[in-house]
Amino acid sequence: MTKPTLTVLLASPRGFCAGVDRAIEIVERALVKHGAPVYVRHEIVHNRYVVENLEQKGAIFVQEIDEVPEGLPVIFSAHGVPKSVPAAAQARELLYFDATCPLVSKVHREAERHEKDGRQVILIGHAGHPEVIGTMGQIDEGSIVLVETEQDAEQLEVPDPENLAYVTQTTLSVDDTASIVKVLLRRFPNMLEPKKEDICYATTNRQEAVKAIAKRCDALLVIGAPNSSNSKRLVEVAFKQGCEKSALVQRAVDIKWDQLSGVSTLGITAGASAPEILVEEVIAACNEHFDVTIEEINIRDENVVFRVPKTLLDTTANKEIH
Repeated sequence: MTKPTLTVLLASPRGFCAGVDRAIEIVERALVKHGAPVYVRHEIVHNRYVVENLEQKGAIFVQEIDEVPEGLPVIFSAHGVPKSVPAAAQARELLYFDATCPLVSKVHREAERHEKDGRQVILIGHAGHPEVIGTMGQIDEGSIVLVETEQDAEQLEVPDPENLAYVTQTTLSVDDTASIVKVLLRRFPNMLEPKKEDICYATTNRQEAVKAIAKRCDALLVIGAPNSSNSKRLVEVAFKQGCEKSALVQRAVDIKWDQLSGVSTLGITAGASAPEILVEEVIAACNEHFDVTIEEINIRDENVVFRVPKTLLDTTANKEIH
């Protein structure tokens, strides 16, 4: 029986960003340097495949510092942590490594600077997300307020409207965030903005890549975890571009093939914490059901690299990191 034809539009950039690469490398290098087990507070990045792969190498993932045994290293996830977490590690004299993405750390430093200058900080983000918890935990509770929606921005009441600054979660929808900022600036025209946008380059690039293909697609699959903010935003971006058959899948096994019946053009992308091997897995699964032609749409090249901590650079053993 002849398989139906399918054109796959492969969005690029997609998948791992520099912050995710760095975080995973920190865990792998810590395992090489200190041996297993190495503890990690929370998922190092939001992807089960990555977490399970690191578990096989000897990483143990825990929720809080008090679950880490005495004398063993602990790593903080790429999303960032409140200041109370390294303080707790120091109090127990634990060796710790901070895998917070440098672009998230940038937002932390901004919030600290604004508090030091006496400004109240408005954080645009999603309540409960680890990155938001980490950012809010950088300064006193009374110095920062969370805004999630345009409605929140319209209803926000502050003690000193002339002394405000805003920062954002790094993995938000570029368009949605712009709408919220527009409301805030209308209401608080003297509010300070970041010198450089807080939404990270990888989030922006992946959203723009989806916009570049979505209108040509009958359906679009985003490979990523259900707790991955940037992956969920990609689904929303595709939907808003008119591709109503947009879905988030963790692995090829999650694809609902009946929903792709009659689809002739399928878009595929991956969130910033999803490895390329999962993209290859999905394409291989498509080949089982369709006669596939792949067209890669690259909107720009990425060459950002973030260095791991110097203490994890093994210059003597020259061991390979896989």
